Amino acid sequence: MVQLTDTLFRDAHQSLIATRMRTEDMLEALPLMDDVGFFSLEVWGGATFDVSMRFLNEDPWERLRTIKRYARNTKLQMLERAMNIVAYRNFPDDVVDRFIYFAKKNGVDVFRIFDALNDLRNMETPIKATKKYGGHVQAALSFTISPVHTVENYVENFRKLESMGADSLVLKDMAGMISPKTAYEIISQTRDAVKIPVALHSHRISGMTEMAYWEAARAGAFCLDTSLSPFSGATSQPPTESVVSAFKGTEYDTGYDMEILLQARKIMKKVWEKYAPLHREQTLMVDPSIISHQIPGGMFSNLISQLEQQKALNRLDAVLEEVPRVRKDLGYPPLVTPTSQIVGVQAVMNVLSGERYKIVTEETKNYVRGMYGKPPAEISKEIYVKILGPNWQDEVIDVRPADLLKPEYDEAKKKLQEMGLMHKEEDVLTYILYPQVAVSFLKGEIKPETIGEKKVPAPAPKKVASPQAQGPRRYTVTVNGTVYDVVVEPGPNGPVVKSMAPAQANPPSQEKKADAAPQSGPAKGTEIISPMLGVITKVVVKPGDHVKRGQTIAILEAMKMENEVVSDIDGIVKAVYVQPGQEVDSGTTIAVVG
Repeated sequence: MVQLTDTLFRDAHQSLIATRMRTEDMLEALPLMDDVGFFSLEVWGGATFDVSMRFLNEDPWERLRTIKRYARNTKLQMLERAMNIVAYRNFPDDVVDRFIYFAKKNGVDVFRIFDALNDLRNMETPIKATKKYGGHVQAALSFTISPVHTVENYVENFRKLESMGADSLVLKDMAGMISPKTAYEIISQTRDAVKIPVALHSHRISGMTEMAYWEAARAGAFCLDTSLSPFSGATSQPPTESVVSAFKGTEYDTGYDMEILLQARKIMKKVWEKYAPLHREQTLMVDPSIISHQIPGGMFSNLISQLEQQKALNRLDAVLEEVPRVRKDLGYPPLVTPTSQIVGVQAVMNVLSGERYKIVTEETKNYVRGMYGKPPAEISKEIYVKILGPNWQDEVIDVRPADLLKPEYDEAKKKLQEMGLMHKEEDVLTYILYPQVAVSFLKGEIKPETIGEKKVPAPAPKKVASPQAQGPRRYTVTVNGTVYDVVVEPGPNGPVVKSMAPAQANPPSQEKKADAAPQSGPAKGTEIISPMLGVITKVVVKPGDHVKRGQTIAILEAMKMENEVVSDIDGIVKAVYVQPGQEVDSGTTIAVVG
């Protein structure tokens, strides 16, 4: 007999519709799924924690409690990113311990714990906490293909995870590229080396997954990950009903009732149709090229979403070609959150900026410093210098990253209480994990997306002169006594504010009339422009500052990561045209250096 973990309510919709399924759309099918007899239902963790707040205005803790009320018979499972928990950086031990405690208290039974780099040092604390609070530890190793990721390497690390206290093990093939032969070799050799059960998680994108699942079952896997069919296939998992049918009558027969599954399928098919605006052809197709670029489903759908936001979806092929190059540069990290986000965003930066590593995210720098753990393979000196500078040796660490972190929980709790935003203890963890989003969420400022709801048609766009016929215009406006320089350019639906910043002392534009001829800029020199759409979180320089080529001018938050906008030349800052909190488009002038 083989058991299944159904990922419908977590990984499946994360892979296919960028994690946008609302809790309300899970509830009708949940009692049926609870009656099937699955080993577990994966319902929480991963990107669900962030997205439920950021885009759906839902409390992730309340989602977990609600699901628990509807699914009382089946173990609930979460994906826990070791010391990253459900975010993108390492957190201190006290925060990890408190998170595991409250996750268990609110309904999580099985904690699938993994580290993006397979650095077992980062898995020790969450494993100990899960054991302490009575949860099931399913320790995971991320599967990838590289010169250093051998069968022997996986087997040896699984042996170590068993000795660390794991209750079961899982080979986590987040990109869906494992071959039947490799699945059999790793699972069978691991079964010979350990005494605890071994599972396989994969995605269907390569087209080999069902064959790999059969070989995994033949090798002794006790559990496989699938998803109910409306949210299955391609970048998601293989369909649950199909795997149940394929194993029926064999020694791997799940014993699950197909009638119950088909009833749940009928319900979830309507939910799938509701989210039609989020369906993307690229995430619904089998793509054997995954063997080359190794981009997992969640990362793939997020890349598409990010490029759409940047109005650069036409650069997707270039980004897919850049991803494996960045991955090699960074020592072959498995592409799983957060390293998938780090590698993916850096690849986007390299493509959109037109120069590799001209713009380096802070997360990429921290990765190279060792702040996420030890890279699987050595990073070259050339890459160290390019990303960290000539004194890179002074920045690289070789200890467990969390050893350098001070406890955060008590201080964060005090801050949240002072802001009057702590409604329950779990809010402290929400605030620590995603401080900016949490504050907006707890203040009730987030407006949920309206996907799947009827919208009033937008008015027809106004006809305006084309950009070729009408150039940018600069104005000086006064708001509440403050004078601003404003640059307005023509857009497809009317004039667009290109930039707005407090006016410099006696700027040339103040001496011009509003209807004067368009100016190329109020200051002469090299324009430092934004490489993409985002929000300015920090301005590092001011007019008159001397800067070197490569020196940071401002910090731009884009695609959930902070990115440095740097000077292209040595010179003096002539003008700064942005301020913290300002949204900028690709091509917006940040500053002028001359």
